[in-house]
Amino acid sequence: MKGLWCLRIGQNHVLSSRLFSVARKPDFEVSRKERRKLYQEERNVQKKDPIISCKNEDLNHYKGQSYGKFAVVPLASKGWLHRKSKGDFFEIKNYGEVQTRETSTDTSFQSLGVPDEAIKVLEEMEINEPSPIQVDGIKHILKGHNTLLAAETGSGKTFAYLLPLLKQICTYQSTTPRQKMNSPYAIVITPSRELADQIGENAKLFSECLGINVEVVTGGKTKRMILSPTFKEIDILVASIGALSKLITTGIYDISHVKHIVLDEADTLLDDSFNSKLLYLLHRFSFLPTTGAELQFQKPCVQISLVSATIPTSMNEILGEAIPLDTVHRVTTKHLHCIQPHVPQKFFRLGRSQKPAELLNLVKSSVQRRDPVLIFSNKTATCDWISMFLKENGVKCSNLNGDMNYYFRLGKFREFQSGEVDVLSSTDMGSRGLDTVRVKHLLNYDFPIYMADYIHRCGRTGRYGSPENCHISHFVSGALEIDLVQRIELAVRRGEPLPNVNANIRRIMEHRYNKNNL
Repeated sequence: MKGLWCLRIGQNHVLSSRLFSVARKPDFEVSRKERRKLYQEERNVQKKDPIISCKNEDLNHYKGQSYGKFAVVPLASKGWLHRKSKGDFFEIKNYGEVQTRETSTDTSFQSLGVPDEAIKVLEEMEINEPSPIQVDGIKHILKGHNTLLAAETGSGKTFAYLLPLLKQICTYQSTTPRQKMNSPYAIVITPSRELADQIGENAKLFSECLGINVEVVTGGKTKRMILSPTFKEIDILVASIGALSKLITTGIYDISHVKHIVLDEADTLLDDSFNSKLLYLLHRFSFLPTTGAELQFQKPCVQISLVSATIPTSMNEILGEAIPLDTVHRVTTKHLHCIQPHVPQKFFRLGRSQKPAELLNLVKSSVQRRDPVLIFSNKTATCDWISMFLKENGVKCSNLNGDMNYYFRLGKFREFQSGEVDVLSSTDMGSRGLDTVRVKHLLNYDFPIYMADYIHRCGRTGRYGSPENCHISHFVSGALEIDLVQRIELAVRRGEPLPNVNANIRRIMEHRYNKNNL
């Protein structure tokens, strides 16, 4: 059809869906004048403040610009596989509201049923109103529903499950006397020790005023606990998955009275690295739907809450082995699986030899402005090298990776949190669950190759309570990195959620091992 000649005008310009629909009309229905008018409208889309800004202005993307369903969308990163593209860049600019703590003005913690003692603690933390994920999450959990809480990082998911859990524990304490030591009413499971400690600290803020006993268990000391166990009253047990599996299997903890299980960072727990241990544990419980306005603790069933910033496509397949999925109520937010509109991101196409100089330049600029910087890399060796490289060039820097001793690692993170150092080099160990509200500049020295890792890393800045003018820099070198960047750019241009939000830690580890041993 001759009308299709106008699907593409110029090498890099693609018509909007409206123009595409006109192009599908027979020639006798579309005059040349109408085609010219529609083309001009497309050219006159708001071009004052582009959402995506590139070296080649013809590839800029503007607010209100759209593309046809079958149109070829122009990408600034399209030619980045070619060696001559080194030095190119594009920027996704701030096109949304600044991320302040979004609250629900018509709902209060008190109306949700949160105990008055807990509300006082929240007020001391300057949290006066619940966020949307907390409003819906607290309601569903208190009704006894199995619940999936999925929201962007920093949206308040921890308190969304912790506050109703505290109320449930208070109810259970008042109705049923404790029968055994080391027999918790609730278990919060995490993939990492750092996250377990962080959740435990948050829970202990309420323990004294509510009379709730919180115990935190992490790896590194399980053998000593097995050989010389201690027995105490425990209401909430917060534990990393590895330590919990050993201590339950050996009988140190009795799970016969557990009424609620929380999987924090559920997407990671359901990945290949952990799901065998997790499923073995979950199969020991009976997850049945509960009814009624309030959770009936007397029923022989366990409530489960799943918490994550991403929902992998494999979640249903894996969980279906242990949990009736039709009983799980999904509570999500509008920004799930989307880039943060209030945090600008700049993508640099660099050769590997160009990255160190650019790293030093960006980090020194941030340090001069006193902007705390978090740098991510894909390998432990790179993480350590970045720290040494910056120190040799006069930049005080700490590093964080999974090969470190746990207590040494925890000390490094606290150095950064306390402001003793303003630059932290980390692997993906620091990308999930940790409260990095100080971070103002996030830099991906190695760009991730999985979408879930990209989302979690970017979520370390621009959080509720973060400073203003946070920003993200990405170094992009390899073919897999470029492929992911192109998918991100395409989603932004089309105004769609990020696709294929999956991660597979085991495959990542195998890929890196094989790459290192080529």
